[in-house]
Amino acid sequence: MSKGLFLKIVSDVETNNSWFEEGLDGRMKKSFTRLQKVTSAIRQLATGNTPNENEEYLHMAERTSREFLEYFCETVCSIYTPEFLRRPTIHDMALLYQAHEDKHHLPCMVGSVDCTHFVWRMCPTEFRGQYMRGDHRYPTVMLEAVASQDLWVWHASCGPPGAQNDINVLQQSPLFDTEQNGTAPKCPFYVNNHLYKRGYYLVDGIYPKWSVFVKSFPYPHLLDEKKFKKQHESARKDIERAFGIFKSKWGIMNRPMRARSVKKIRYVVYTCIILHNMTLKDDGNAIAQVHIRDPPVEPALDDNVLDELMDEDTHCILKYDLVEHLGRMDLPHLLVDSDDED
Repeated sequence: MSKGLFLKIVSDVETNNSWFEEGLDGRMKKSFTRLQKVTSAIRQLATGNTPNENEEYLHMAERTSREFLEYFCETVCSIYTPEFLRRPTIHDMALLYQAHEDKHHLPCMVGSVDCTHFVWRMCPTEFRGQYMRGDHRYPTVMLEAVASQDLWVWHASCGPPGAQNDINVLQQSPLFDTEQNGTAPKCPFYVNNHLYKRGYYLVDGIYPKWSVFVKSFPYPHLLDEKKFKKQHESARKDIERAFGIFKSKWGIMNRPMRARSVKKIRYVVYTCIILHNMTLKDDGNAIAQVHIRDPPVEPALDDNVLDELMDEDTHCILKYDLVEHLGRMDLPHLLVDSDDED
């Protein structure tokens, strides 16, 4: 994080939350400055250490550091969510389509969807049953996210119990709420002279065969199918890289969560994602550098949208159209060995 971005965050947080203003404590002495308060919160997010680490560095008590972290996360989410944790607009979708086609040679791709787990250290005993799963030793909280090639997160849904799988998380996720209420951007596209109403996401094998999901072939036989599988696996690593960077950049996400409620965990995770997106934009690495809002649209529920999203026939047709699209392109890195072809 650059110094200019850090100072901007300090100024915005102080303006929107009186807790970060400088004042007098109970002894009528000058309290901590705004720089000390924000530094304490960001250090806890970056290192994942306990709040009492600031006793020597900032001469700050453990309880005070913990409160600063909680207020900082709530304030950052309330200020920056509309811009840095937004859904793609029409302008964003056009840039994402072009960037993914140039990089991955997959036309009109929005991003990749996947889920990850965070260990919940302070999970109450009465909740351990629903937050435990056989392949995890400790209770976990799940995060569903959508990431593009530049590792910008366009959707995040944190809070489902760790005992669920990706399909259960998808069924309670707000990922397609804008599609159902009619406020999603209209971004149709053509592949092989076939019209599709909305962009698609790359997913792994557990996800259902919906029209907005593109899955790979589990056992490809034809040469074009093998080329598509290789390109699909290469492009879907965007979300895996995003999860890896989150947990390496923000140590609090790579260590057991010490919060005592899912709500506080959700604030911490969303804050890390927002700060990650802000850093991408500040460094100039974001695909969509400018946030251009769409014209306001009145929500209108459409019962036919859900059937269109869950259409399995459209899923199959789109996948084979993409296979033919890649098959016509001369991409040396997608050439399959003769042994694999046999």
